[in-house]
Amino acid sequence: MLGTPHLAWRRKAVWIGILGTLSVISGLLLSTGGAGTERSFLEKKRAGSPRLISVQPLPEMDGPMCQWAPASASLSLAALLQPQEPAASAAGAAPDEATRLAASQRKPERVIRDAYMSYSSVAVDVKNNEVVLTDENLFNIVVFDRTANTPPTASMTEPKRIIGGDKTKIEFQCGLYIDPASGDIYAVNNDTVDTLVIFSRQAKGDVPPDRELATPHGTFGIAVDEEAQELFLTVQHNHAMVVYHKMAAKEQSPIRLLQGEHTQLADPHGIAFDPKNKLLFITNHGSFFQNRRGYPPRSSGGGERSDEPNWPLDAPVPGSGKLLPPSITVHSSTAQGDTPPLRVLQGPKTQLNWPTGIAFDPKRNELFVANDMGDSILVFSATASGDAAPVRVLKGPRTMISNPTGVFVDTKNDELWVSNFGNHSATVYKPTAAGDTPPLRVIRSAPLGKEALNIGNPGALAYDSRRDEILTPN
Repeated sequence: MLGTPHLAWRRKAVWIGILGTLSVISGLLLSTGGAGTERSFLEKKRAGSPRLISVQPLPEMDGPMCQWAPASASLSLAALLQPQEPAASAAGAAPDEATRLAASQRKPERVIRDAYMSYSSVAVDVKNNEVVLTDENLFNIVVFDRTANTPPTASMTEPKRIIGGDKTKIEFQCGLYIDPASGDIYAVNNDTVDTLVIFSRQAKGDVPPDRELATPHGTFGIAVDEEAQELFLTVQHNHAMVVYHKMAAKEQSPIRLLQGEHTQLADPHGIAFDPKNKLLFITNHGSFFQNRRGYPPRSSGGGERSDEPNWPLDAPVPGSGKLLPPSITVHSSTAQGDTPPLRVLQGPKTQLNWPTGIAFDPKRNELFVANDMGDSILVFSATASGDAAPVRVLKGPRTMISNPTGVFVDTKNDELWVSNFGNHSATVYKPTAAGDTPPLRVIRSAPLGKEALNIGNPGALAYDSRRDEILTPN
């Protein structure tokens, strides 16, 4: 779910490194090219041109990643930087239409693909005793009986209903909310479809949403204030939160925007709401850059629409990027603009490591955090701040927790639900569970022990010839 921007930065870093190396080589040639050359170099240096201070080799990670081409190689860097023409056939002409068609229909030698559902978020419909899960791998919303339990010998549990297909506009979903009165399903698309889709409880199959709302690109988490009839969405890529009327539809604009460096939102993901104290809790992975207006207005749809009221600034300011420790920021539900958080939970004692889903338990006044890269559920006091340790941690092989990205507290049935993106499962515990405690029940979409490939959204592909490995960012 976090891949393609990082790939572009790595490419830029590689070219900068190559060009910097060429600059060093040219400087050495100038400095050793005879008295006349040396005088010219010194004159330029006196004139105030940049000077080479030191040379530091780039660090290697367990050996070189690529084989270096010899200096005598026929393909030069200059040639690589030139625009490339389409490849011609042996006769010198471009392939004809029949050849192109045949190439497009060529079957792959093999396919790397996870054939099973991978659950990214979870919510319980307590009124109808059902649990709803988003499947970010095969693009579905699936509904089970709340008490369903996959036996160890079974390969999977069949859902009661599945919503999926092109008409549904479901892709890369990672946020989920169930209307407590109607049972309507609100599902957040994070990447390729900039739309919040809402389905009735009766929806199944390849059906259009009952309602849809165009959203900024990269929305992730969702929370709702039922009393105020307001809907909150985190915006991952632009470090923002937008607020809509709960019943907003089509291209209605947000009514508030929280964005800016003072907010301390940094790659925000999950969001939870405390209805009594009107507080929002937001998990942040920690990558940050300042934003500015950078895209032309769009006439319709979501994504980048810089002409819309309360629409997030949508383009990074070059050179402003930084990596911060992961955090949980706490905000008033009415906060807007570049308003600082009321408090921040951050530091090594917190054990936060890609905190993703988050849930608030009003009975115990606690926060439950799906700690993705820690394979754990962290539980904090809802009043915690600073570098506070969790009050308990649920983690270990018997818990079956693997890359958790969603979490839900069912206060009616006193249960804690976790969606595990790493092993095709949703697991259920008592909210007070800690340590390496086995789940009360498990819903699996794959055979027991079948690890997920964790291919979230691959944006590129590379082959490491040294290690005979295929690399793909997600």
